[in-house]
Parts: sequence; structure tokens; C-alpha cells
Amino acid sequence: MAKQKDDAPKRVNIQNRRARHEYSFLAQYDAGLMLQGTEIKSIRDGSVQLQDGFCSFHPDGSLWVHNVTIAKYTEGTYNNHEPTRPRKLLLNKRELRQLADKSTEQGLTIIPVRMFVSDRGFAKLEIALAKGKKLYDKREDLKAKDQKREMDRTRDY
Repeated sequence: MAKQKDDAPKRVNIQNRRARHEYSFLAQYDAGLMLQGTEIKSIRDGSVQLQDGFCSFHPDGSLWVHNVTIAKYTEGTYNNHEPTRPRKLLLNKRELRQLADKSTEQGLTIIPVRMFVSDRGFAKLEIALAKGKKLYDKREDLKAKDQKREMDRTRDY
């Protein structure tokens, strides 16, 4: 008797937790990705690293993501993809124009926050226009998080 395959797709939700600690987000956008070959299979396996990623504009006005590692597909052959190649992000012109205008300001950057697969099966990257936090901002966030955790504990009892 043959094994039956699950029809329910596995949810892919890869987070960049470090980004929430290092940056405060001003605006967030969902962007499509131009992928090659076996990259979507590696994404569905969950073998993606977003921590070192950043986005930049090319002279032609397109937005590209750099240093996002999508591991080689284990079942891939000689046609396997390069893990850390730059990938083009797909946004509409209005969103690209907004990001280009805002990213030129001092201290603002565009970083990948989350990668997921949409209901239609397309890989999407959630990017954020972000400003770096100072050390005292990080400490305040940690204090608020600890206080919230303590309040939740006392409510449970």
C-alpha cells in the first residue's frame, strides 16, 4: 500500500528576529521575489537565513536584496542555485518611488523582516524601512518586555 501525501501545505514563515531588536520599523511592504531553479524548494524546506540581509537600489531604479542565504537544495543536481546571490524584489512603481525617496534620508535602511509563501504558492519577502535603535532604546524595550511578562505571570495565578 502506498503512502498518502498530505494535501495540506506546510506553512512557511521565516522571521528575522534580530531585526526587531536592532531596528524600529517605519513602514512595511510585501514584495515578491524573482527566484531561479531550486530556490523555491529550499524556501519551502525552511532553509533560509535573513539575518545579514539588506536591500539596495540599482541605477535602473529596481530594488534588490543582498546577503539573504537560501541554502542549496539537497536533491538538486548541477543546476542548483548559488546560495547568496542578489535577488530582485518585485514591487509596484508607487511603492518603489516611496522607498527610494525615504531611504535617501540619513539613518534609514531597508531590511528583510520575514519570508513566507503566499496562498497561491509564491515566495514573498516582507521588507521594512527601518531606523537603527540606540543602546538605551534597546534597554527600554527589554525592560518593557520583562514587565509585560511579569504582569502576565501574576494574572495567571
